[in-house]
Order: sequence, then C-alpha cells, then structure tokens
Amino acid sequence: MRVRTLTLVVAASLTLAACGETTGTRTVSGGLIGAGGGAAIGAIAGNAGLGAVIGAGVGLAGGYLYDQQKKGNLN
Repeated sequence: MRVRTLTLVVAASLTLAACGETTGTRTVSGGLIGAGGGAAIGAIAGNAGLGAVIGAGVGLAGGYLYDQQKKGNLN
C-alpha cells in the first residue's frame, strides 16, 4: 500500500511540476507540490512534518529555477 501511495504522489508531482505563468505562481506551486510530496514520503518514513518542510523548500527552489529556465535566464 505504501509503494502505491508513493507512486501516485510522485506521478502527480511530475505531472503538476511548477504549474503557472509567472515567477510567483511557478514558485508557489512548486513549493506546494513539494510540501505534499515531502509529507507523503515523510509519513512513510515516520515524520510527515519534517518531510513537508524539506519538500516545500526543494519545491520552492525547483519552481523558481524552472521559471528562470523558461524565461531564458538559465542555460
């Protein structure tokens, strides 16, 4: 059951990665998706709160970097 849940969370995260048109929306959506994925993985590992915090940080950074790449600021 845990493997199935993790698979669904990863698939949803990849599908919805950094949705949005502006820097703010891409960054926030990345953070929210990261927090959800981190919470799910953290729950499996035993600490959902810590997983959510780490996932949110990684998601925020990923959303911002994705936005900058789409704008041509990163190669």
